[in-house]
Order: sequence, then C-alpha cells, then structure tokens
Amino acid sequence: MLNFPSIPTKLLAARIAAAVLIALALAFAAWHSPLAHADGGAPVRSQVAHPAPHDGAAIRAHALRILRALSDLDSNNWVRYWQARATCDAAPVAQTAPAAPVDRALLALTDALCARLETRLAVNPADHPPRAQDSAAGLLLNQPAAAAGYTLFTRYNEHAVFLIDPLGRVAHTWNLQRPFTHAKLLDNGNLLTTSWRGVFEFDPRGNIVWRYESTRGLHHDFLKMPNGNVLLLVQARKTREEAIAAGANPEFVHEEGLDYEYLLELRPTGASGGEIVWQWSAWDHIVQDLDPTKPNYGAIADHPELIDLNFLLKSTSERHLNRPPANWLHANAIDYNPELDQIMLSIRHFSELWIIDHSATTQEARGNTGGNGGMGGDLIYRWGNPRAYDHGTGADQRLFWQHQTHWIPPNLPGAGNILLFNNGNEFPGAERLYSSIDELAPPVDGYRYRRARNAPYPPETLAWTYAAQTPADFYAPLISGTQRLPNGNTLIVDGPAGTIFQVTPRGESVWKYIIPQRSPLSLWRDAIAPARPTQETPDDDSPRVVRNEVYRAYWYPPDHPGLQHLDLAPGSYIQGDGDKDLRDWARAAVLAADFGQPLANAHFDIYLNDEGNQNILIYFKRPCAHEDAQDRFFLHITPADPRDIPADRQDHGFDNLDFNHNGSHVYALDDWCVAIIPLPDYPIDRIRTGQFVSGEGAIWRAEINLNE
Repeated sequence: MLNFPSIPTKLLAARIAAAVLIALALAFAAWHSPLAHADGGAPVRSQVAHPAPHDGAAIRAHALRILRALSDLDSNNWVRYWQARATCDAAPVAQTAPAAPVDRALLALTDALCARLETRLAVNPADHPPRAQDSAAGLLLNQPAAAAGYTLFTRYNEHAVFLIDPLGRVAHTWNLQRPFTHAKLLDNGNLLTTSWRGVFEFDPRGNIVWRYESTRGLHHDFLKMPNGNVLLLVQARKTREEAIAAGANPEFVHEEGLDYEYLLELRPTGASGGEIVWQWSAWDHIVQDLDPTKPNYGAIADHPELIDLNFLLKSTSERHLNRPPANWLHANAIDYNPELDQIMLSIRHFSELWIIDHSATTQEARGNTGGNGGMGGDLIYRWGNPRAYDHGTGADQRLFWQHQTHWIPPNLPGAGNILLFNNGNEFPGAERLYSSIDELAPPVDGYRYRRARNAPYPPETLAWTYAAQTPADFYAPLISGTQRLPNGNTLIVDGPAGTIFQVTPRGESVWKYIIPQRSPLSLWRDAIAPARPTQETPDDDSPRVVRNEVYRAYWYPPDHPGLQHLDLAPGSYIQGDGDKDLRDWARAAVLAADFGQPLANAHFDIYLNDEGNQNILIYFKRPCAHEDAQDRFFLHITPADPRDIPADRQDHGFDNLDFNHNGSHVYALDDWCVAIIPLPDYPIDRIRTGQFVSGEGAIWRAEINLNE
C-alpha cells in the first residue's frame, strides 16, 4: 500500500475535491442498467431539491446520502432509484445560491444526480413501486425456448473461472493462480488455458496438473485436438532488415520490425513438458508486388493462396502511431476440423478467415505442395475481404475485425458451416460500427474450395445472420464470440458489455445474463458505451474501463463428459463488488479533501489514490478548453515485474493504457478538465504520461518513478 501525503494547500484541495465530486456525479449519472422501460414510456422527472442556502455541512451530507443510495451493494437499480429519489425530494429548496465555490459545486453535483436518475438508471417509476427487487445484473431472461446448459466464463484480469447453471447460479468455480483471458472445459473436468509464456491444465480444484513453459509468445487462442495434442497460436517477430529483405515496403516498416503468426501442435509429455510435432508459419506464404529484385515477388491477384506482405502495412503503422506495427496480422482465433483435417484462423487486421491444410507435414507446410489439398501450407480458402488478395473493393468487404471464427460441429444445426462474431470494427475510416453473428456455407469441394477464375471466394450470401433491429444498438467492437447450440439457438457473447445471451433462429432473445461488475470503476461503464471505442483500443488485451468484460464464454450441455467430474450442486449468485470501493473512496475524498500525492511536470496534474486496494490516477487540467477534453492522452505503465505485462505487450517492456482516454473520459467542468483512470493491479515501477495534441501529434509530458 502506497502512502501519500495530503495536498498542502487547502484551497487547492477544496477545489480539487469539488471537481472530482462533480466528475463522480457525472459518472454516477452515466451509469447504465440493462433494465428497459417495460412500456417504453418516458421517464418521470421531478424537481431537484437543494439544502438550505449557505449551509455547507448540509450540502455535503445531502450529496453523500445520494452517493450512498446509488452505490448500495445490497440493492438493485430500482432500490437505488427509490432511495436516491427520496433523498433528492427530501431537502428543502434553496432560495439563493451559496457563495462558496465548493458549495456551488456540490449543488451542481446534486442537480446532476437528481435530474438524471430515471434516464441513467433506465427505470420508469410507473413500472415498479418502491422496494421492487428486480435484479440489475445476473440472469435477466430465461424463457422455455432457451437451451438449458452450463456457461463457462472469466472476467478480464480475474483469477476465478465460473461455471453457472441455467438460472445464473454458480455451479463450480476454479480459483487459479493468475488471471487468464479465457479457459476451456476438457472432457476430464479440467480446464485448459494459456498465458503469453505457457499453456496450463488445471484440475477442478485449481491445481496445475500439466504445464508447458514457452519462450514464444502464445496468445489469444488454443484448443485440445481429438488426438490429445494442444494446438497453439504463437507470435514471432522479423527484424526490420528481415522484413525489407522479404519485400516489405521500407517506408512503413518500424525500426523494431514486424510481427507475424504461426501455429504449433504440441504433444503433452509428463507433468510439465511437451513435444512439438507440427508447425505452420504465415511467413512461409507471403507475396509482394513492390520489388521484383526481392523474394516472394508476384501479382497479388494471381496468388490468392498467398498473403500480401504489404497489405495494410501502412495503415497498421499509422494506426499504432508511436508503437511498432506489431500486429501485422493479429490472429485472434483458431479452430480444427477433424473430418477435413484443416485449421481455420481468424486474421483480425485483414478482416478475413483463412483455412489451411493440417494434413501437410511440417516440411510440406513450408511450401505449396503436399497434404490432402495438394497445396502444402498455402491458404486453401479465405473469406471476408477480397481486397486482401486484390479481388475486390471496400464494397465487397464482409468481415470487420471478426472474432471466434469456427466450424459448427457435427450433429448441430448448420453443421459444417462457419459461424463467427462479426464485430463491425476496423481501422479508422473502414468501420461498419455495428456487430452481427454471421453463418456462411463454405464452398467445399473435396479437400479444396470452389472459386471462379479471377473472382473472390464465395459465398456471396450468408446462410444465417443476426443483428439488432436497429443495427447500431448491438455493437461490440472488440473481443466477443458466438456458439451454435443443440436446439438451434445461438449463444452470443458481447464481450465489452459483459453480456451473454441466446437467440433463436428467428433472432428472438430467450436467455440473457449480465456478468456483475467487480471494479470500483464500474460506474464509468456507460461513459464510453454510447460510442464504444472503434480505433482507440488496438489490442484485445488492452486494459479498459469496463471490468465485467469477457473475452469469450462457452456453453456446455448437461451431458458433457467434463461436467460429470464436477460437483454441480447449485451455489450462490456472483455478487458485483464494484460500488463499495468507489463509494468509500468518494466519501473519504470528500471528507478529507485528500487526493494523494501531486506529481508535477505533466500537462495534467496527476494525483494517485490507493483507497480500496484500487490504484487510481486522477488527471486535472486548468484552465480547460474544449479541445483539451477532446484530445486523447495516454499512459505507459512499467511494472515492477515484467512478467505482469499482458501477453501481447511483453516484448515492449510496458503496459500501454493509451488509446483509452479521450473526450468520453474527460469531463469539462467549468474551467477544469477532470478524468479518473484505473491503474493495473500489479506493482508499478514507472508511469510515462503523454497526450495526443491536435496539430502536434504525440507529446510525452512526464515520467513518474514510483520507487524513488
């Protein structure tokens, strides 16, 4: 626990207290509940009441009562609403405004809270009387048409993996030694999961029963194959010199090089080892039309089986600004088809899915002959973005940074078709800005796929799709997933929203579960929800504000073999723990006017606070102009232990929180700019701060060494 002295100047502290309290008010007011108005009616408004004029103690007590009502851990949104409404209506109306600036700020707080209770809590007082007990999270919908099974998930950066029953009760919990993005249930009741440097199998009690430590960067996805081997998605890097020698455009290759993906098939040995039995590398199958004196030269349109080395390289470089283009491909999903002996990859930055031939030996997989399809390791099928192989334009693009591309397994409706979560996000200027679940029937022809000469790969039409009636209402720009269920329903995982739901083939929602929040920053959730980041967050593993988000969730039928090894006695419900720390921190900050240690030499003044075991950065800037609130600012966090850095950033030596904080996170309050930002929960060595300033680009402002 870090100890920071109080701010020496009482006046400054008071003004900061006022600014932060107003920021808290706006955040509370922006807090969103999934509850909808039952009758679609407009919310009821009531007059905002003020305490008696010039009574600072009464004003402060009034504001705190509202904050406590809204952050009552034991209550749902309806209870919170009625408690807060009673507080808002109880105070006498002030006839004159108080003279003290801090009192005026606190009145602004109560105004913001009381005036927005109905709309921001998404309640209609006519629908439910006081003391209504509807749940604001957990299981919200369970109709007879829902497939009854168990759902497995873990929240981002959490050690616990939960298996819930159809009623949203915890049936089993694995408490692991460290957080993982997602885990998969094996037939023996164990969990399989990976980190950047290893793959692990845990027994039902959370003990490691097998592990494989890797010096390579394992990321995003993995699977257990029918033969018991483990298929892993791996990332490696070519130096700048190697990339240019292969035909990459030197104008856009970063000095640190270019990352690419490859696959490893691992045969587990003993309790902590494995033998690599098969490999495939994307780098063995590239083409470039830039320099005829370099290898891999050819016409892109003539080689749809190859990967255009320079496709999107410029965009990727620009996209990452001061970072290397380390996500040239950014594969985020793999799947295996045992009937065809083929592997599917989701290539996010190409907005494509690729299929390769696993029957080719490792040696054959380096070339373009051999295997059942006779093409070695070349791409035998690709779909989603014909521009990537020079057979289309932007109008022909069908995928937009998709996730969890996979074959629908045998004996399920649509078996053999490809199902995926089509996020609708991409590089700036190419976004679709809504999500869909898409199913397509691949044109299988033996072990190959049909394609007309000089035409993109079919199909042109989808076999099935789901989107919201108003498409923009359903938009998950990052992570997320989907799964076909035995009764024909489709499981959908809105990752950023922490929401898991089932839809029927007609698109009707019949089961819905919202993962309870677990962070003191949960109340900032809908400060970004109306315009979820499209280009601000480049990596799936980047820390973000929403702390109930989930990378994927998996549904398992009651007769799944792995469930037979678990004690599935119905347990308790997952409790959201997001509000208590924020409530306590806000109360302590208001009463003590102590926001930690000021850190100088930054464009924003920075204060650290570690109440509630949650480090928070508080940014202030005064004076605050409109453009200040719109400019993005960023943090680079260097942990005390480099192993704490999320997987895809370990090579850089820092954990970047950039691209997260823009105008939707900065509150322009009178002449102040205020933002409250979460820090990672691991020990921190240094923090570098900077800002993207209009017309100036990226500017570093300060480096904070927390060990000095």
